[in-house]
Amino acid sequence: MPAPPIPPVSESARARARAHQDQLTKPPGSLGRLEAIAAQLAAIQGRVAVEVHAPRLCLFAADHGVTRSRGVSPYPRTVTGQMVANILAGGAAVNALSRAVQVELELIDAGVDADAPAAFEGAALSYVHAPIARGTRDFLDAPAMTASERAAALELGEAAAARAAQAGSTLVALGELGIGNTTSAAAITAALTGRPPREVVGPGTGLDAEGLARKVAVVEAALARHELARDAPLASDDADAAVRVLERVGGLELAALVGLCLGAARRGLAVVVDGFITAAAAAVAATIEPALLGYLFAAHRSAEPGHRALLERLGLRPLLELDMRLGEGTGALVAIPLIRAAAAAQREMATFAEAAVDDRGAVHDG
Repeated sequence: MPAPPIPPVSESARARARAHQDQLTKPPGSLGRLEAIAAQLAAIQGRVAVEVHAPRLCLFAADHGVTRSRGVSPYPRTVTGQMVANILAGGAAVNALSRAVQVELELIDAGVDADAPAAFEGAALSYVHAPIARGTRDFLDAPAMTASERAAALELGEAAAARAAQAGSTLVALGELGIGNTTSAAAITAALTGRPPREVVGPGTGLDAEGLARKVAVVEAALARHELARDAPLASDDADAAVRVLERVGGLELAALVGLCLGAARRGLAVVVDGFITAAAAAVAATIEPALLGYLFAAHRSAEPGHRALLERLGLRPLLELDMRLGEGTGALVAIPLIRAAAAAQREMATFAEAAVDDRGAVHDG
């Protein structure tokens, strides 16, 4: 049975939220973008008294076949499995930041080319070991995924959305981990936006100039092999073409993130996009279901050049600009307190009438 379509967000609730904000004890618009954030939450949740309850970061990990011999990353693919172990031990940036901002962390192995790590006593996160394969195929030799693998990865993301909703989350953040996934994300970006690879391929985890040129050549060759190169953006609602792009040059963690985006929006959850890789997944998902766009927040703008092109396609303005490019969902974690603050101001501030404050003129001049 096909999944139900994503319902459009409530523009009437957004309008009610904006009207309510104008009655709060402040000059109109004086909380700036916090007011727009709260209004978008109202549109998603269908109510003015918005809340950010039990936010969760879903971090999908997988390996990429293109890393085996193409020289697209300065790190070996074994690092993905080692980082999974590090996260389970609580020692990664995503662990530190999730603790600092009090966001639940769920790590899902969608296709890491490593044996399952030993259980860690007292790991302060949920761990789902459900690899679909031990990484994707080298997309210069064959499609990265079969149709059945892609479908299984989408289901893995859908299941994560269901768990978040069942736990009472009103917001999920996207995270990823996988050596080589900036190469996949760049190929997806070029295929969706029509930009040449040289404009959207970046250094990833630290390639030098020679390595960057090699990475550009790999993406160009992949697009040509799979007949994905184009001079204009893919139509914003061409679902079949977006799925084809995902299968040919995507990754298992990227496909799972697509499933998470779609599943979260179907359940009325806000979705916080992290950086370049998660934006590539969100752009695929939004091409499959354009109504998804109303549920998305862009946490930050990555230092990766392709991220700007994806944000333009999605029509999203990032909340932060911190020159971050780590991934793991770290940018999303830093942005969540801003979204919480916007919701709190909308929900908890008194109106002029409630506070018996004269609303003629500006409340604060400076």
